[in-house]
Amino acid sequence: MIKLRCSKKLFRRSSSKSSTASSSSDAGDAGSGRGEIEWEVRPGGMLVQKRDGTGDVEVITVRVATGFSWHDVSIGATCTFGELKVVLSMVTGLEPREQRLLFRGKEREDSDHLHMLGVRDKDKVLLLEDPALKDMKLRAALAAQAVQSPYQPFIRV
Repeated sequence: MIKLRCSKKLFRRSSSKSSTASSSSDAGDAGSGRGEIEWEVRPGGMLVQKRDGTGDVEVITVRVATGFSWHDVSIGATCTFGELKVVLSMVTGLEPREQRLLFRGKEREDSDHLHMLGVRDKDKVLLLEDPALKDMKLRAALAAQAVQSPYQPFIRV
């Protein structure tokens, strides 16, 4: 059995007279830096701690290895792998649909968030070109080459 220590102040009920007095004092105390927590009700009815509008987005640097070369890319920690692919398309020249990103040995979906999978600052991500699309490009290039000169002259002048 585990006993959790909690502040009884959080669970104390108060009368309506003292709650109006405490709500007016909370607004004054929050600005003074006393550490009072402000709460808000989300549209779904969930009570959560109020966020500041000035929340800084943490920027991480991800090292992306592509074969024998690598690139350091700065991106927000809460971005998705799809957004990382868009940034990498500017660096490598590969379109996002042609890229496969591997992190910790597994291919990641475009909708997966970096921070949810544990990508931290200076972590390594492997970038591979999609083999199916690479094969299709090669076949298209060979077909275009064959279409350009279907006949070869027998006599050269």
